[in-house]
Amino acid sequence: MPTPLQVSLINFKKGAFIMIEGKQDIDSFYLIKEGSVRISKEFKIDEDSDVTLSVGDFFGLISCMSGHPREESAQSITGTTLIEVKKDQFGALIQNNAQVAMKIIRSFSARLRYLDKKMTEVTGVVPIEDDPNQLYSIGNYYNSIKQYNQALYAFLRYVQYCPNGEHVTDAKNKVQTLSPLAKDAMNPNNQSGLQKTFKDNTVIFCEHEIGNELYIIQQGQVKITKVLDNNEKLIAVLKPGDIFGEMAILDDKPRSATAIAFGDVNAMAINNENFQAMVTGQPQLATKLITLLSERLWTGFRQLANNLIKNPVAKLFDTLLLQVEKENIKITKAPYTFDFGPKELANMAGLNPNDGKTAVSEVLKNKKFKLIEGGKKIQCLDLEELQKEAKIAKNMELRESARAKKTSDQPKSK
Repeated sequence: MPTPLQVSLINFKKGAFIMIEGKQDIDSFYLIKEGSVRISKEFKIDEDSDVTLSVGDFFGLISCMSGHPREESAQSITGTTLIEVKKDQFGALIQNNAQVAMKIIRSFSARLRYLDKKMTEVTGVVPIEDDPNQLYSIGNYYNSIKQYNQALYAFLRYVQYCPNGEHVTDAKNKVQTLSPLAKDAMNPNNQSGLQKTFKDNTVIFCEHEIGNELYIIQQGQVKITKVLDNNEKLIAVLKPGDIFGEMAILDDKPRSATAIAFGDVNAMAINNENFQAMVTGQPQLATKLITLLSERLWTGFRQLANNLIKNPVAKLFDTLLLQVEKENIKITKAPYTFDFGPKELANMAGLNPNDGKTAVSEVLKNKKFKLIEGGKKIQCLDLEELQKEAKIAKNMELRESARAKKTSDQPKSK
């Protein structure tokens, strides 16, 4: 029997602000019942940054489900009636209307694709294409560091997905060589049903291979890694209840990272065929997935806005605030110690060493910021001061951008 859904109807007059970017009133989100709403961000990502939503659309969900400050503002264009849904009612909403959950998940997937595109445009860093041909390079990397389980897996998948590939003969030879060294490399591929088991240090899936399942960990831990610049980078260690591999079924693209069993693992595998059934029949899992996507979207939008800041000092203040917000730390007058120093801060903000050093010096002129532990860590004595400085710096940046745009829009004198 479906759980009763408890919602509220709220009316807003034309021009009224429903939510404001940066605010922490994040315990609810909204569905539009009547009228229209304009969604806007302080930093305009492109010409279409401001969007208009109408009946049936939703907003405020990303911050609500991730627990982070509002990532956008919402203003009523007309007299508007909204359905307000509290965060603790989200499971009931899905249970009563699975189509709403599917609409949210598909919408979030499209937004993640959009974010990837915009981040590439802003930073100029073109991500490595997720291509099964890359499996050969991944296999060579793992072979070079004697991680034979991972190497054998990558070569086998390369042969499977690229039977006419340039390196297929060499890959087959390496499979024969590595097979005796990695007898337990491959997990059984004939496991039926939703339940899957994976042995310690075996690959669940490899970056660049084709995927059609997401996984929910029931027992054990899973390492998520990625090979960058010929080094393996640990992205995360996931625990029971965590979901991974979801983008393969949402985007129908090759895997963007590698998942390795960290100890023996039991997991539930959800494919395209039973994905909607999971959303309908197990609203708690759909809630978990939407929460995960909300976290990624909030972080992505926030990081993109940070990359749009040109002033180095403003960028550093905003980078510090971003780290606090990511940890869901309440903004008060309490002190906070960051687990990094000036060099790491400059690197996180994407500044070169010289610009970073100069900008950090400017930040430290504020007496509420200092270096401790021999300069290895930055301490803020008052988080409200950090929030204020970040806001001032961003406003200055916005004014500069507005002035520059106004100047560029003026007709040139002949």
